[in-house]
Amino acid sequence: MTRVSPPLVTALILGTALLGASAQSPRADANLDARVTRFLETHRATWYDMNVPEADGRALHDIVLKNGYRQALEIGTSTGHSGIWIAWALAKTGGKLITIDIDEGRHREAVRNFKDAGLDAFIDARLADAHDLVPSLPGPFDFVFVDADKDWYTNYAKAVIPKLRVGGCLTAHNVSAYRGRRSMGGDYYNYVVSLPFLETNVINGGLAISYKRRES
Repeated sequence: MTRVSPPLVTALILGTALLGASAQSPRADANLDARVTRFLETHRATWYDMNVPEADGRALHDIVLKNGYRQALEIGTSTGHSGIWIAWALAKTGGKLITIDIDEGRHREAVRNFKDAGLDAFIDARLADAHDLVPSLPGPFDFVFVDADKDWYTNYAKAVIPKLRVGGCLTAHNVSAYRGRRSMGGDYYNYVVSLPFLETNVINGGLAISYKRRES
């Protein structure tokens, strides 16, 4: 009979526990996917308060998941639709989302929605003035989504781009790709396309996506 030393016994027990946890993780992921899917289906007709449409939410989710992003920032929570899509992807990459809104009512509803969707562990929801908070956040970030006061978009970009990792993505909602247009985030678009280290495209008629290809 082979004797096993206590340290090896401990290692074997720990290894077995880790294998068990690993074996359970796909099931846990499947449970979360089912819960989020059920929540989104149930609430599909309720995202009326300055929330993104489903197509844009899916696009944000896919960008985060495809690139394996983990440090995400959202400026403008509203009642949480976009945050749910982003956090759903972060739950798969092992990341977390900081999301900011200045309106107390929207903030409370978003927090409730995050919990009901099963994603609250992946979200740090803050009630604050983004004008003040965003410049003070240390970063770094690899994904940023801006969907707040349109006339401040360029200021948000200037605050977060230095904290955006190379390879990271800055996205913004309701942006026109028409140069010189002042409405619909036109000033923001003009600014980001002027930066040689960003590669910017607009999809879905207004979702601007800028990848940081090298240091500024």
